[in-house]
Amino acid sequence: MDDPKTVIYYNPRCSKCRTTLKLLQEQGEQPEVVEYLQATPSRSELKEVLSLLGISAGQLLRKKESAYREAGLDDASSEDEILDAMMKHPILIERPIVVRDGKAVIGRPPENVLQIL
Repeated sequence: MDDPKTVIYYNPRCSKCRTTLKLLQEQGEQPEVVEYLQATPSRSELKEVLSLLGISAGQLLRKKESAYREAGLDDASSEDEILDAMMKHPILIERPIVVRDGKAVIGRPPENVLQIL
């Protein structure tokens, strides 16, 4: 049987991302690394990740980024407005996200990823 594929949505400038990737590798995982700032997830990919995480787009949103204000977002923004902003400004997507075998987790703290291995 094939091992399940592990994917990490990753920003190399993020210390939590680097720590999470190292932790995965220490567990014997060789995840597919998606540098989401260059390879922005599609709307359907974002919706799939949100579904696996069991959260709304607003809960995956980095509100402290300047792009949050630039996109005109606030607490009343709709799911579609937030998804549009995330596709236009991927820096707004919380990271790192690890997806494996039909499950997903945000690596904050990095040890969270051990739940899905």
